[in-house]
Order: sequence, then C-alpha cells, then structure tokens
Amino acid sequence: MKNLFSLLILFMMSINVVQAQGKDEAAVASAVELLRKTMVSPDAKVFDGLISESLSYGHSLGLVEDKKTCIESMVTGKYKFTSLELSQQTIQIVENTAIVRHDFFAHTHDAGKDPGTVKLKVLQIWQKQKGKWLLLARQAVRLPN
Repeated sequence: MKNLFSLLILFMMSINVVQAQGKDEAAVASAVELLRKTMVSPDAKVFDGLISESLSYGHSLGLVEDKKTCIESMVTGKYKFTSLELSQQTIQIVENTAIVRHDFFAHTHDAGKDPGTVKLKVLQIWQKQKGKWLLLARQAVRLPN
C-alpha cells in the first residue's frame, strides 16, 4: 500500500511538471513571436522588455552585439526587416532555460544597402528571470539563398 501511495505521488508530480513545461513552452513561443514582430516593426520599449541585460546577439556574419547595440541597430534601421518568417521551430525547456531553434527567412532593406533576402538557421537561448522569459543569447548561421 505504501508503494502504491508513493507511485501515485510520483505520478501526480510528473503531471504537474509536464503541465508547467507546456505553459513555459507556450510562453517562450509567444516571446519568440513577439520578438519576430518587433524585428519587423521595431519598438525600443518592446525590445527592452524581451531582452536580458546580459544579451549576446550573434549575427550570421560574425558580429556580436550586446543589448544596447542590438536595440539601436534594429530601431535605427541598420538592420531592417520588411518581412520575417520563422519555420521548423523547436523549443526545449531545461529548468529556467529554453533552447529555441528555427529556420529564419526575411526580406531586408538594411541602411545603405539594396533590398535583399536572408535565409538563416537560428539558435536562441531564453532564460526565465523573475517569472518572465528573456532572450539571453542568439546565434545565426547563413544558408544559401
């Protein structure tokens, strides 16, 4: 009887973990989507609320930006996305960290450049800080167009 009770408790605990993980996964997916939308329609306040103070934002050509520089680059049009689609997204939650991978296809019109397209594989690391998922790191790898 004691073993049955222990198994029941373990089962109930595992259900709670799965439910919590499902909520976290949905919250991370929402944060990723808000980031995508904000990259197309830049808003410094929205970026600020999505990005960790410790951000390491790696571009596909090797440039790495911190939070301040990343937001400035997006808001000023240094990097301008006229459209942006994410596909093949996966999210893996490990405690208070989320590992997000997706394919990234965008139409661009960066400052001083002709319009173009970019096709990337992206890895994002999100961290739950004070109950909120924030982008901690991002690295992209360019794919042939």
